[in-house]
Amino acid sequence: MGAMHQRLLSGERIRVMIVDDSAVIRRLVTRALEQDPMLQVVGSASNGAIGLERIPELDPHVLTLDIEMPDMDGLEMLRRIRRDYPHVRVIMLSTLTERGASITLEALTLGADDYVTKVSNGGSFAESMARLQEELIPKIRQFFRPAGQSGPTNGATAAPSQACVSARRSPPASQTKARPRILLIGVSTGGPGALGEILPQLPADFPLPVLVVQHMPPLFTRLLAERLNSSCSLSVEEAGQGSLVEHGKVLIAPGDFHMMVASEGGRVRVRLDQSPRQNFCRPAIDALFLSTAEVYGGAVLAAVLTGMGQDGTQGAGVLQARGATILAQDEASSVVWGMPGAVVKAGFSDQVLPLNRVGSEILRIAGRG
Repeated sequence: MGAMHQRLLSGERIRVMIVDDSAVIRRLVTRALEQDPMLQVVGSASNGAIGLERIPELDPHVLTLDIEMPDMDGLEMLRRIRRDYPHVRVIMLSTLTERGASITLEALTLGADDYVTKVSNGGSFAESMARLQEELIPKIRQFFRPAGQSGPTNGATAAPSQACVSARRSPPASQTKARPRILLIGVSTGGPGALGEILPQLPADFPLPVLVVQHMPPLFTRLLAERLNSSCSLSVEEAGQGSLVEHGKVLIAPGDFHMMVASEGGRVRVRLDQSPRQNFCRPAIDALFLSTAEVYGGAVLAAVLTGMGQDGTQGAGVLQARGATILAQDEASSVVWGMPGAVVKAGFSDQVLPLNRVGSEILRIAGRG
């Protein structure tokens, strides 16, 4: 489910509607969002049925949607929004519980654009406000481009200008590319859908180990691995400390840990750590890419897919300089073209592909030689 950035008209703000059965949460989210001059809370609803009735009059750009509500829950409302109002962006408000995480992953596969985890009841109102502002506001803004602004609005703006890019064009692929010995995938917003399209295409005899960084909190990454495992020929699991990196297996970085690789006695194993966040992320794609460059040199095939920000750009540059092949998802098929866009703008991508061609290209490159 790709979508270009929505460009706002001059003076237009992002219209947000809040759907939640808790009056406290509705008030909290409203207060948090109103701190941002780009956002306008146009209304709220206490369940999905009321929410659907109010969409035509309020005409929101974005909905924040609770999962568990009376009369019509979040998943049922989401199905109807995707059918009747496909252009409305939907961000789920999820709880950090097994059930909450599981339903959130279901929502992401049904077409929710993103999610934030709800603050626990233990925190103060001020703490809850601060966390919502820090997490929810960027996730709403990532889909929009203010009037007069060109280029991505989602953290990729620090990528080099077009002038620098042309000076750093990639060398011709045939000359420099190493045959890959590992496949790396980095993804964020829109990731569960993208992984759900690509990984099932890899056959049981796929010759490369696969390591994935998906920006997600703990619990979510394990459930994502379980979900993907049920639809893939390869074994998909959440990585553990010391997990063996071997073909036939997809390892997903666990939430809140950087995943790196280290060579020990001729075998490559996963190293997890909680060193500081990189690009505001843990796990960070750069942490994986940079450590893989140390172990595999350029014998790497890496794909940077849909997501906010620019995690993965630095690592892609280092890998590409060593002869690795870097694929980037194109803008039209990305939920958010931040991360792949930053890689492309920096001149570090060998190919820019729509999501539906990434899997076949991985198979072609992995099978060559």
